[in-house]
Amino acid sequence: MSQQATIADLVSFRRDLHRHPEPAWREFYTTARIVDELETRDLDALYVGPEILDDDERMAVPDDDELGKWFERARDAGARADILERLAGGYTGAVAVLERGEGPTVGLRVDIDALPITESDDSDHLPAAEGFRSENEGFMHACGHDAHATVGLGVLDAVSDSDFQGTFKVFFQPSEELVAGGKAVAEGGHLDDVDYLLALHVGLDHPTGEVVCGVDGFLAVSHFRAEFTGAPAHAGAKPEAGHNTNLAAAAAIQNLYGISRHSDGATRVNVGLMGGGTATNIIAEESFIEGEVRGETTELMEYMEDRAHTVIESAAEMHDCDVDIAVEGKAPSARSDDALATIVGRVSEGVDGVESILESDELGGSEDATYLMQHVQDQGGLAAYVGVGTDHPGGHHTRTFDVDEETIRIAVDVLSESIGRIAADQP
Repeated sequence: MSQQATIADLVSFRRDLHRHPEPAWREFYTTARIVDELETRDLDALYVGPEILDDDERMAVPDDDELGKWFERARDAGARADILERLAGGYTGAVAVLERGEGPTVGLRVDIDALPITESDDSDHLPAAEGFRSENEGFMHACGHDAHATVGLGVLDAVSDSDFQGTFKVFFQPSEELVAGGKAVAEGGHLDDVDYLLALHVGLDHPTGEVVCGVDGFLAVSHFRAEFTGAPAHAGAKPEAGHNTNLAAAAAIQNLYGISRHSDGATRVNVGLMGGGTATNIIAEESFIEGEVRGETTELMEYMEDRAHTVIESAAEMHDCDVDIAVEGKAPSARSDDALATIVGRVSEGVDGVESILESDELGGSEDATYLMQHVQDQGGLAAYVGVGTDHPGGHHTRTFDVDEETIRIAVDVLSESIGRIAADQP
């Protein structure tokens, strides 16, 4: 692409990312391609990988073997070796900075990771029909983050080519799907001078041409993995000699769903993965469960998290087992500031292709952009989470999900013009 990409260029870039989906902390090809493009722009600063992250706040980082496999896969796919070396160890993501005179610092956050879902190969699935279906079998961009990263580039170009006054930063954030990267980026130092922050998501069950100016209703979330260890024994001859981790895990799962609801608001709990044991005639020595708790507020999530850990530890003790509980991902609740949402709404009225504008909507899920939003708000700044609708044939996180590529242009126009207006008005 040239320094100022056309919409056709952006669509082509999005399709390239779509062909090479990568999960959390393994976004090597994705980051390398983004950085490759950013280096063609007239930027004032570009920070890559470990330069944007607080290492102590990275969560759910895969082991070296897993990281190495994806690193080599990115190299084989044609990612630039010099950029890849900067990302070694799973330090993915980037921050691009434009400085355009006196004015506030405005940020845009986009996420870049994909999901462990096998993409549809049906002939009526556009990526399959037009040759940009996932080449990383078992993984796909089933939530639109390929479009998010692309919009980030497009907005950077549009702001650079406008009369924007101030500093503009684009945060290409890794590891959102595991809610494991937001805190590391928020604490990485590059948000400390940000006065205003917008975050983007396409779709969210809104059609192409609809804009949600300030998404709310984020559930705070904490992901956990509990690993139980006990003692094996012959299940027929000496069952009493064993310490059965499958029993401990089963008791934990049953009792997790028995945690009392809270009168202050909505709470959730779910165990999505479990496993353990080696054979039918052996008392299980090792078992695990992976799950999550959520709350309408951060405090409610923390209530659920505390109760969940107590339940798991008690189940282990009841069956003479040990347990280690690790937090695999976490995000607080947050709210969009009305002043920014109002500007997004006014700008959207004049954007070609926008047919419907909603002041707000409830997400009903979780997102670690909330760490970045909260960081800016805690320093006295304003933040808003903007939804740009897209017609998608399958729901988010399904094998037939796709993005209506007209959404890319609409999102670039809405966000770039909103950023210019925010810098001018300084709400």
